[in-house]
Amino acid sequence: MIGISIAAKREWKAVLDSFQINLDSCTEYPFGEYFITEINDKNILFYRCGVRKVNSSAATQYMIDHFNLKKIIVVGTCAGIDDRFKNLDIFIPNKAVQYDCTVKEQEPLIKDAFTVHFDLDLLGFDVLTGTIGTADKAVVLWKDYLELKENCITIADTESAAIAYICKANNVECIIIKGISDFPTSEKEKQEEQLSTFSTNVPIIMNRIIDEYLPLVLQSSIK
Repeated sequence: MIGISIAAKREWKAVLDSFQINLDSCTEYPFGEYFITEINDKNILFYRCGVRKVNSSAATQYMIDHFNLKKIIVVGTCAGIDDRFKNLDIFIPNKAVQYDCTVKEQEPLIKDAFTVHFDLDLLGFDVLTGTIGTADKAVVLWKDYLELKENCITIADTESAAIAYICKANNVECIIIKGISDFPTSEKEKQEEQLSTFSTNVPIIMNRIIDEYLPLVLQSSIK
């Protein structure tokens, strides 16, 4: 079976709305809810893993163990870091890194031990790609944004690289599809505007991923 991992409640609501599914009809499990549907004659398990690395990692291992998942597709929103791109751009990263696993004052911010690479040659269609950075805190502070930019991070979130790490440990194929919902700002008075932009863009991104990208990715494989 193929699993689709969604982290945030706003993202999950957008998925339920897209499939016209009520929350009450989902099945609860320790980290959120899930439902099973059929897409292109394939049984697909959609599950909400919850935000941050602990929730997403534990939820992913739970779903692998209970449903014998062979592929997990991580779907959702992210912060933009590389300013060559813009809000609503959709990415399938070729590298996922956990950047909060080192003592950055003494070690490199990014280590190979916490990095997962993806070979996208087998996708069969062109996509925006790059490096997604994951940490247990969202990129809100301007200094964090600048640090990630200096380390060639393209986009950032709080779960994708951790899920990819668990998938690699279990020999489960993993693909990440993320859309930029917002960019950090250096102006504190504009941070509420940033949150508003995020809220507005979540359903737009989720619908685009479900309608345009998911059908293609379900037919593809990567290494």
